[in-house]
Amino acid sequence: QVQLVESGGGLVQPGGSLRLSCAASRSIFTIPNMGWYRQAPGKERESVARFTSRYTIEYADSVKGRFTISKDNAKNLVYLQMNSLKSEDTAVYYCSAVTISNGVSLRSWGLGTQVTVSS
Repeated sequence: QVQLVESGGGLVQPGGSLRLSCAASRSIFTIPNMGWYRQAPGKERESVARFTSRYTIEYADSVKGRFTISKDNAKNLVYLQMNSLKSEDTAVYYCSAVTISNGVSLRSWGLGTQVTVSS
């Protein structure tokens, strides 16, 4: 399992940018499945951007062209660069990782960071 801590959320005006960071408690080089999810009030948690393998990335249609996920294996950090933010991007953003221990797949979540897009 891995502990995850998100940071970088805040209040931003529509059209603005934010960069979220996710710090992992151990090496992420061996964790190919990591990503960002979000949950808005009254809605289900949804995938925003994630690495589905070491070199494959998936984005939600609603963020394609505006958000970019990246990672720094040396620092055990995963980032989410969010540009051209819209009010509908307002949500709590969570970092998640899937690890395998003794053949069992385990999903870990951070506590989340609030992103509010409002004028």
